[in-house]
Formats: sequence, C-alpha cells, structure tokens
Amino acid sequence: MAEMFVDKFRSLVPQYLDDQWVSEDGLSTQELDEALEEAGVEIPLVLREFYLTLGGCEDLMEAYYYVWDPEELEYDDGYLLFMEDEDEKYTWGLRVDQLDVPDPIVHRRNNRRGTWRSEEGTFSEYMLDMYSWVFDELEPELDN
Repeated sequence: MAEMFVDKFRSLVPQYLDDQWVSEDGLSTQELDEALEEAGVEIPLVLREFYLTLGGCEDLMEAYYYVWDPEELEYDDGYLLFMEDEDEKYTWGLRVDQLDVPDPIVHRRNNRRGTWRSEEGTFSEYMLDMYSWVFDELEPELDN
C-alpha cells in the first residue's frame, strides 16, 4: 500500500523541531499493531501513518493538545477518540462509520455539553493546521 501521508508528517520534525526525522520519532509496525490490539480499535490509514511517523515524538504528540498513545484510543459516542486538551474540556474524534475512509473528517466534542461538531477538515489537514497554529502563531506569544 502506498504511503499517502508519511512525507507530510515526517516534514513536521525538521519544520518545527529543527531536527532531522529519524525512525525513533515513529512507532514500529509491531508496536502499533500490539497497541491497537490492546485498545481493541481499528484506525484509518491516515492515523496509522501518523503513529508510524510521529508516535514516538513527544514534542509533537504533546504539542498544546495531547494526541493519545495508540493503546489509549477508544470508541465512545460513535467516535474513535484520539486527542484532548489539557483541561479535558474538548475531545477530538473520528466518526466510527468513516474509519474506512483514508483521511476522515475530524470532529470535536464539548465534554461539558456532550455535543459534537465538525472541524471541517480531514485528519491530515487538521493536524497540519494545528501544528502550524501551535508553532507559528502560539509559540511567539508564549515566548513573550
């Protein structure tokens, strides 16, 4: 199977961390498969490639929001949950009925209300935009 998103995700390491991407920045196929089996979930291609590319890179996995380790993934409310904010006000997920789509649309749940809304972008678009926001826009504010 062709790697559709790997190059985009690999490019985040030199772009935002001023370092070369190395295989240790990702998880091995065996590590990922064992973690997914432990979690009892299936994931779309884009999330698989994200973990294989960046699942071992703490600086990106915990950049402002927290992308869950694959063994922590879970289904809830018809969504595969994969990320939350520091205060646990919001949780991000992918609709379970869209997990066969290579790059499904991201949704965000307001945990207090229990309501979901579309982020109007696919996983790859959302994550690339999020890292741009965190490193290009937020970081200068945090440095002041």
